[in-house]
Order: sequence, then structure tokens, then C-alpha cells
Amino acid sequence: MTTATTRPSDRRVSPVFLGILAVTAVTGWATWTGYAAQPGVAIFLFVTAAWIVSLCLHEYAHARTALHGGDITVGAKGYLTLNPLKYTHALLSIVLPVLFLIMGGIGLPGGAVFIERGRIRGRWKHSLISAAGPLTNVLLAAVCTAPFWLHALDGVPADFQYALAFLALLQVTASILNFLPVPGLDGYGVIEPWLSYRVKRQVEPFAQFGLLFVFALLWVPSINSVFFDVIDTILRGLGVGDFPRYCGQELYRFWQGSPDICRINP
Repeated sequence: MTTATTRPSDRRVSPVFLGILAVTAVTGWATWTGYAAQPGVAIFLFVTAAWIVSLCLHEYAHARTALHGGDITVGAKGYLTLNPLKYTHALLSIVLPVLFLIMGGIGLPGGAVFIERGRIRGRWKHSLISAAGPLTNVLLAAVCTAPFWLHALDGVPADFQYALAFLALLQVTASILNFLPVPGLDGYGVIEPWLSYRVKRQVEPFAQFGLLFVFALLWVPSINSVFFDVIDTILRGLGVGDFPRYCGQELYRFWQGSPDICRINP
């Protein structure tokens, strides 16, 4: 193994990530205790910071799995430090998902870490590397919804419940969108190693437009309705009701004013 992956600095957690984690912790505490003068601001900062943390973990999962699969260059590229500024497309990986979170409350898949696929041997390894990111979102969705399906919400402040419900919505949407078998998304990366060379060559030119294609489809009212019906069904099955999700999203958009109904404990 080359020195590129053995230097301690290649695996040391980035101060940037630790800073984002600290913001998540402090604003989570403010949301829990009601310390903030404006609860919506605390929820906004908490959910946004937690969402960025999840994006970092998503990309880290890809890189870490690739490292074990044979790509020993991911360490030297800084992918194992959880630093979002090291990603191949920082704009796609962080900025756009946060913008879509603010505008539409959707867990939009981010950009990517660059994996040297030529170093990976075996189709199963290639598929697992692609699946590692969205599987991280699935795990985070389970964590966010655990208090709901375990009926462990006694004593949990209402605002924190709302924030968790909204975070759960983001993780579930991210999981589903990432697993779509659309070129450019992780779902296609899972099945790509099993496709014929001819099919892969035909699909390759469209990979850069896959995310835009999905985004355009979500603007179609009928498709958007079906998509969110699926999301609602999944979240209800996990014990997250419509009310906390609604209030979580409304309080997140604090600049629009908080509905009075969300100031009542669930």
C-alpha cells in the first residue's frame, strides 16, 4: 500500500467537519432546551447543519468502501477526512443540496467523490461502493425515526420532535432518490457493473444529465404527488406522523412565520 493512504493526515477528521458537527450539537441543544429566542432559527440551523453532516457521511461511505475495494488513492485526495471542501464537485455535493433543502424540503442527492474504478476488481465491489452512500442515508433515516417507532418521545420537546421528523423526511427522500437506477445517480452505479458494454456506452452520454432529469420530473405535479405519497407512506410506517413533519418543515422556514398550531405540543 502506498504512503498516500498511510499518512495520519489522510485519515484525520477535518476541522471543517468538526466545526459543522459542533454547530449541529449547539443548535440541537438550543432546539431541545428552547434557549433560542426564535425557535425557527435554531431549527433551521440544526437541520441544515445535520443535513450537511449526513452529506459528508454519505460521501465518506463511498470513499471508505472504495478504499477497502482497492482504490488506495482516496486517502491522498482527502476523502477520508470528512472535509466537504475536498469533494470533486463541492458545489454539487454541498451547496445545491442545501439550496434544494431550503427551497423545497427535498433531500437532493449531492455530487461525488472521484473513485478510480480501474483499481477496483469485481462487479460486486463496484456495486457495493455505489450502494454505500445511499445505505448511509437509510441508516440515518432509521436513527432519525427511531424515537417515533420505538415510542420513545416522552419528555422530548415538541420543537425537537418536529426537527427530527423533518430530518427523517430528508433522509428518506435522499435514500429513494439516490437509489433510482438513473445514470449519474448511485442506483445506476449499483447495476452498471452488470450491464453489457454496449448498453453502458449508450447510456454514458446521459449520465451528466441524470440529476437534472430527476429534478425536472419532480416538477411534474402528478409525479411529484406520487413521489411524496410514497414518502408519506414510508414515514407513517416508521411512526412519523403528518403533523410533526408539517411543523418541522414550516418551522424550518422561519422567515415565512411559524403556524400557531405548531406552537402546541403534539
